[in-house]
Amino acid sequence: MRLLRGRGSGLVVLIAVAAACGGGSDTALNSALGGETTREVTGRNSFGLPAPTLTNEERRAFEIGDSFFTQNWVVAPASTDARDGLGPMFNAQACSSCHMRDGRGIPASTGDGDLGLLLRLSVAGENGNGGPAPHPIYGGQLQDRSNPGIPAEGEVVITYTEQPNTYADGTEYSLRAPTYVISSLAFGDLGKVMVSPRLAPQIIGMGLLEAIPEADLRELSDPDDVDGDGISGRVNTVWNPETERFEVGRFGWKANTPTVRVQTASAFGGDIGITSSIHPDESCTKTQVDCAAAPGGGTDTESELTDSRLGSVTFYSRTLAVPAMRTPEADDVRAGAAAFNDLGCSACHVTSFTTGENGIAALSNQSIAPYTDLLLHDMGIGLADDRPDFEATGREWRTAPLWGLGLIDDVNGERFLLHDGRARTIEEAILWHGGEGAASMEAFRTADREVRAALVAFLEAL
Repeated sequence: MRLLRGRGSGLVVLIAVAAACGGGSDTALNSALGGETTREVTGRNSFGLPAPTLTNEERRAFEIGDSFFTQNWVVAPASTDARDGLGPMFNAQACSSCHMRDGRGIPASTGDGDLGLLLRLSVAGENGNGGPAPHPIYGGQLQDRSNPGIPAEGEVVITYTEQPNTYADGTEYSLRAPTYVISSLAFGDLGKVMVSPRLAPQIIGMGLLEAIPEADLRELSDPDDVDGDGISGRVNTVWNPETERFEVGRFGWKANTPTVRVQTASAFGGDIGITSSIHPDESCTKTQVDCAAAPGGGTDTESELTDSRLGSVTFYSRTLAVPAMRTPEADDVRAGAAAFNDLGCSACHVTSFTTGENGIAALSNQSIAPYTDLLLHDMGIGLADDRPDFEATGREWRTAPLWGLGLIDDVNGERFLLHDGRARTIEEAILWHGGEGAASMEAFRTADREVRAALVAFLEAL
């Protein structure tokens, strides 16, 4: 029996596998994916529970953060200044509008309703801190909703083209390629612009990912593919507007955000139009005069989201429990775990880390299995958005964590995978892999039906 390792020699995985893929019955799996923060849970609220190891005081802080995450914000001025300041332009009225039950967004065929999918916008050049330069009229993302009397920026219509293909054994499948059309533009033509769709992901385990030592991520990084395995993951170095320095990116589809707190403040600002000390300005551009003249909200003149409330939502997001792996003893799941390694999936979806010391004791020194290296990888032309983001190129994406993958349908009622939700099944998500993932994708496409089924059974159990 051998212990599988990621590319970092100090990172021992939680899977011990027999030498051959056929030895699935000899594979032992640890179901505690989130260490001691793991919960044995299934169903609609699988992503919405606090880590079981929180203190009573931390549990109260979690509940306060939950209320500000879940409830809608309203237009200012309002009788409840704790929750006013919505907009003037926005994409959602609450964090939970996109992260339904702390799960994923759902792309739709029109711009109506809370989709959980938005379009990032940028033009050539940088914003002064190495990040994407926002569109001079429409800003950094298209906001398709607005307060009364203020025009929304535009509407997004999504259509799909089916791309039929076959596995090596003749079994047919079809991938759907999305096309995005932006219409009803309120402030004139977009001109030459780079557009990137982003689907809201599930938010479990974020505090654990934040607690992974930076040294471990750098150890996994191999930007020049020195070991010759075809995998050249690399760190995205990004600007932290709170500390005013460059740091390792961990969150977002291109690892363009360094911390949970900055990610939370950025989402409040860009998605809901709620200002904070980290993002004190509304997203209105100079052309959008009605937006700029709209009244603000909140309890002070500096921001609509106080540092205390930002801290509460951040704590909530950091301490959501990771669901336990289901049926780890099943033969097909154990065979699928072996196939996960043999097909090369574990080269990027690294199985195990140990978190460092953390201000939240429950997150400290935890052996976790997130199935990500948090690094950027070239995923090929099929998934490319052709939009750089700090050091990420237009073909690179952060490896998505896989914990909770099999529960997305339970939580959301549907399953849409990848950065834009184009993949309707786990198989489709695998088959979209190109670039550094092309060899693993082709190994999956040409594998026996039984191996493919076992791999999907393993991923469904995560």
